[in-house]
Amino acid sequence: MPMKLAFASLTIAAALAATPAAAHPHVWVAVRSEVLFTPDGKIKGVRHAWTFDEMYSAFALQGLGKDGKPPSREELAPLAKTNAESLAEFDYFTFAKYQNAKTAFGPPEDVWLEANDKRIVTMHFTLPLEKPLPSNKPFSFQTYDPTYFVAFDFEKQNAATLAGAPAGCSTSVVEPKPLLAVDTQKLSEAFFANMSPGADFGMKLAARVVVACP
Repeated sequence: MPMKLAFASLTIAAALAATPAAAHPHVWVAVRSEVLFTPDGKIKGVRHAWTFDEMYSAFALQGLGKDGKPPSREELAPLAKTNAESLAEFDYFTFAKYQNAKTAFGPPEDVWLEANDKRIVTMHFTLPLEKPLPSNKPFSFQTYDPTYFVAFDFEKQNAATLAGAPAGCSTSVVEPKPLLAVDTQKLSEAFFANMSPGADFGMKLAARVVVACP
């Protein structure tokens, strides 16, 4: 499935494809994430809120809503379902590590979309870990598109929070290192069009959320 289908219906994808060629990215997402804990203090998953840029939001909401009002959560439910199904192929753009080893998420839960009064779309969903993990070991995650078609950036305030965490736990957002000159020169459509599957250019530009517990 083409990357541009990861967030949208065919109508939205076609509209994106019709825009003039420009350097990546093509979709921008502002991210807020919440790390979830079990009652006994284990890490059980990550809850995301992704707010999309004006252009994507406009495409997503075409034909939805009445009398100039944004569509309801119920009206957006079919698109939320499509998004969740499409994102599975891309691991929901969320890559976690536990004790420096990759750890897996299960299928998303509580997936829904909302549009505010300015018709800006936010996607909410929870990614449960396949099994809860003790919180006294290093846990971190990144949210990124390896091909950089979509740019994910954490919000400046309250970007990563905790829910139900034991006393003394904290989160921090570690920003990526600046790109080397050779990488900056690669930011062109030609480079991304020829990028091999599995290339992780987006990872170099992604912040990392680190959870620390005593």
